[in-house]
Amino acid sequence: MPQLLTDKNSNINLKNIKSLIKKYESPFWVYDSDMIHKKINLLKQFDIIRFAQKACSNIHILRIMKKNKVKIDAVSLGEIERALVAGFKPKNNEIIFTADIIDQDTLSKIVDLKIPVNVGSLDMLTQIGKRSPGHHIWIRINPGFGYGHSKKTNTGGENSKHGIWSPDLAIPIIQKYQLKLIGLHMHIGSGVNYTHLKKVCKSMTENAIKLKQKISFISAGGGLPIPYKVNEKPMDVKKYFELWNDSRNKISNFLGQNIQLEIEPGRFLVAESGILISQIRAIKQMGNKNFVLIDAGFNDLMRPTMYGSYHHISIIPKNDRYINEKKTIETVIAGPLCESGDVFTQTNKGDLETRKLPITQVGDYVVFHDTGAYGASMSSNYNTRPLIQEILLEKNHFRTIRRRQTIKELLNLEI
Repeated sequence: MPQLLTDKNSNINLKNIKSLIKKYESPFWVYDSDMIHKKINLLKQFDIIRFAQKACSNIHILRIMKKNKVKIDAVSLGEIERALVAGFKPKNNEIIFTADIIDQDTLSKIVDLKIPVNVGSLDMLTQIGKRSPGHHIWIRINPGFGYGHSKKTNTGGENSKHGIWSPDLAIPIIQKYQLKLIGLHMHIGSGVNYTHLKKVCKSMTENAIKLKQKISFISAGGGLPIPYKVNEKPMDVKKYFELWNDSRNKISNFLGQNIQLEIEPGRFLVAESGILISQIRAIKQMGNKNFVLIDAGFNDLMRPTMYGSYHHISIIPKNDRYINEKKTIETVIAGPLCESGDVFTQTNKGDLETRKLPITQVGDYVVFHDTGAYGASMSSNYNTRPLIQEILLEKNHFRTIRRRQTIKELLNLEI
């Protein structure tokens, strides 16, 4: 559940946030390194933890992963370069590239550095084979079904572009180019529950047995949910591991060799570490609706607009006045963009929602909880708005890990 700002055992507490507000211009991101360490430790039963860096690709966050022996999944040439700058080496499977297509620049990089590739299409497999015979590859299997908290986060089934539908068709291509198949990967979407997880594990076992290839790894993919709402329960990681471990053991017994079990979390490792801090700039009564307008937009935090995602909201008064949490008003939180969809309280169908929030004043601060995943990494320059600052909290000390972008830097790309 979202951390309360009154929790003094957390780095993300009222005292620290007030210090940051005095020092930095809003809006800005804050991450708690202690929370990241805590989440990594919860997954230590898996042989390999591989961070899906698209969730939060800041180099300083990647260095935390590196120090904790977490490996990296990259989904673009830029993410490969980020991993290299953060200290990851193109050996010992420290970096894996996952995609459904590949361009020439990326292909050259993975060939030069011998980076294993998690292949999502037969065409991509052929391209790699022609350019780099013997290259180490994984097959990403689409099991024919998917799951997700939104249609846009469903990565399996016939409505998804991801993965290879009939993995047996990949074997002749692998043999033709003498590619080295080292692992099987399966990921059906985000927010996976136990019912769907059992289906995924069963499908992985069946596919591995059907293919009869001497692989060394299987990947559980990502998709581990986190409790975004106050009353939601966290995922039982032990149960999650046990289901996948059973699948791994069956495959190991069939192949007569030990198979390593990877997990590829993104959100699970970083979502709860982060918050977005913004300031109220206007309060408007629009008919019967109370609109509170803040200085952060969906160019900063895209998830509510794109997926209808829920983020818990806290209010911090500008002048330390007392706020009666029990005295609330139905409120719409919206941003500054010239865009009707720039609303943080909406459903996954785009319908407006309200939240019961304390009565606010212009100048008060709004805190969005659990924004460490798919927050800053999905930000854009829409409306020619610069990317905002990222700050890392470590043992009650904080430092900037990405400075605020300037408008001049944006314009220089076009001059």
